[in-house]
Amino acid sequence: MKAPWNLIRYLPMAKRLMAAGRLPALLFAVAGKTASEGGRLGKIKDDLKLLQSLCLAYWRGEYRAISGKAILSIVAGLMYFLSPLDAIPDWIPGLGMLDDIAVLAWVMKHLEAELSAFRAWRELQNPEKLAVVERLPATPVLLEHEKKI
Repeated sequence: MKAPWNLIRYLPMAKRLMAAGRLPALLFAVAGKTASEGGRLGKIKDDLKLLQSLCLAYWRGEYRAISGKAILSIVAGLMYFLSPLDAIPDWIPGLGMLDDIAVLAWVMKHLEAELSAFRAWRELQNPEKLAVVERLPATPVLLEHEKKI
């Protein structure tokens, strides 16, 4: 299945974001929007948490069993979720989140095998280690600093 046109345009931006080491800033922004949108997200809130956990594990070097194309698709999907001016602007009541949810649902379906492998990896991890790997520190700068240590 072909990627949605509105997601495809985010792939080059995702590549630049990853190359610039800006994944922590993206993850903090996703966490903030997820918290502020609350109940409007429904089941996609759990999917966002899984995608964020995968990105954190990837950033920290704990989980690398994912293709470059898959991690870029995830980052592009998260960037699309954050963009207020996408196919349907987020400020339109009742409709604004529909395209965001559709793009994230496509990412979840398209990368099902990769996400299943990540879920299996998570189940094999010690709960204490997993809590550290998936913890979002107080600021993006602290997360960036962790990688340099």
